[in-house]
Amino acid sequence: MIGPMLSEAWVALGANKMRTFLTMLGMIIGVGAVIIMLAIGQGTQFVVNQSIASMGSNLFIILSGSTTSGGLRMGGGATPTLTLADAEAIGDVPGVAYVAPSAPGTAQIMYGSNNWSTQVLGTTPSFLNVRDWRLGSGYSFGDNDVRSATRVALIGLTVVKNLFNEGENPVGKTIRIKQSPFVVIGVLGPKGQSLDGRDQ
Repeated sequence: MIGPMLSEAWVALGANKMRTFLTMLGMIIGVGAVIIMLAIGQGTQFVVNQSIASMGSNLFIILSGSTTSGGLRMGGGATPTLTLADAEAIGDVPGVAYVAPSAPGTAQIMYGSNNWSTQVLGTTPSFLNVRDWRLGSGYSFGDNDVRSATRVALIGLTVVKNLFNEGENPVGKTIRIKQSPFVVIGVLGPKGQSLDGRDQ
């Protein structure tokens, strides 16, 4: 029963070669388009998930209030209204594991005859826990370093690449940030790019 039906179908396909070809082409294009769209969707989801994971899981960022200057309203974080006491109070909230008050900025970093303009961040030891960031080499700073304002720094791989010679170990070397000397005590591990495209 099945044999004659297949034979008849094969004959019909052979008699209408152009229609058969166009039908097959349409099916191939349709299936291919679906596969491509699924791949793009999954790839985009993976990139977004990786970017969110690179910031640290369960991360909540609090910025200081905005300010108005000459009738122009500045963005959030434009005025320093948050204090260390605020950070300590946030840390006392049930369910908060770590708090890392931070002061971001941009600075020229120099080592020898090399210099590199990049984002700098003054923060506390818990920053690495908040951002789920591991050290590639060296060690982190501690609470005593913060209290005594010890001039130490953790740097990323991009800074290492742009300031130091290939194969040179930056740990223990002195760099200058805005002309002030800082001893490199550790190199951060890779984190990929942030959501705004910055290399971390």
